[in-house]
Amino acid sequence: MFSYVNFPGWIRPEVVSFLPVRWYAVMYIVAFSVAYVVFRKYCRLGALGKMNADTSTDLFLYAIVGLILGARIGSCLLYEGSFYYFTHPWMMFWPFRNGVFVGLPGMSYHGGVLGAFLGVVLFAKKNGYRILDLCDGICVSVPLGYTFGRLGNFINGELWGRCTGTSYGMIFPDAPRFSTNEEWVRLAAEKAGIAYSNGSFVNLPRHPSQLYEAFFEGIVLFFVMWFLVRPLVRNRNLGRGVLTGAYIGGYGLVRFVIEYFREPDSQLGFVIALGKETEPVALFRSVLNISMGQVLCFIMILIGAVLIFRGCRLEPADYSGKGADKGKKNRKKR
Repeated sequence: MFSYVNFPGWIRPEVVSFLPVRWYAVMYIVAFSVAYVVFRKYCRLGALGKMNADTSTDLFLYAIVGLILGARIGSCLLYEGSFYYFTHPWMMFWPFRNGVFVGLPGMSYHGGVLGAFLGVVLFAKKNGYRILDLCDGICVSVPLGYTFGRLGNFINGELWGRCTGTSYGMIFPDAPRFSTNEEWVRLAAEKAGIAYSNGSFVNLPRHPSQLYEAFFEGIVLFFVMWFLVRPLVRNRNLGRGVLTGAYIGGYGLVRFVIEYFREPDSQLGFVIALGKETEPVALFRSVLNISMGQVLCFIMILIGAVLIFRGCRLEPADYSGKGADKGKKNRKKR
């Protein structure tokens, strides 16, 4: 009896087989669109002086450009595992490898957050908005859109989780195979009901960590931010930056936990390896083995806590439109 799930065979990364358009890129567009719709709802409820659609679009363009640049640069510098991009920075955005179109194969969430923040800062300085007011609005809008980004990873069959013997473990076609010369591989294969021969390589079931992230970092975090934190900030008259801190800290906490189910990047392994056993990285051995993603998430948790503490001591968040007054004046001059 099999105790695993096969990756759906009908799923293909390409939208159309004869065109270089992948579902991952489509999911990015859907993610941005969903976040924009939620942001417009946030504005219509009275925040940011009921910022109009044209200004909202300008803000999102700044944030999206910053996000894409930051996500790609962050992936190349933090996760590539060598100094190649430090010496060949022009290759970061080159979409071809060996004459084949591959797009931008690596994107870092944490780099994207930093890039989007810089884009928001530029927009705020140019248009006279308070930075934290804009960040609060974006942070309450982002999680639901983020869900589709992780679904894009799942469709691509990438960023799989660690090996598991649970019945909902999934076999991803492109995941690395392991030699049955290793005892743990034989035990895992037998538990999953996978036939093998001595010395062969088998593909073991893994946690579908992309779906975990889509659900908890996307759907659950959105409901917490929109239906719990946002009303709390408004009803308690809390200061600006609390929403931003709640999202950054909340995402960091959820992602930190899920990283224990997600296989670390093979070229990096564990950046902090304090557990007794650190190999293979495809197995969960100890909570003391920490990935690069967890280090960055821990930093996010600290930043989120500081923003919440600081926000509670500042003047209330902007729901009256005062934060947009200067921006409106600037726009009239153009």
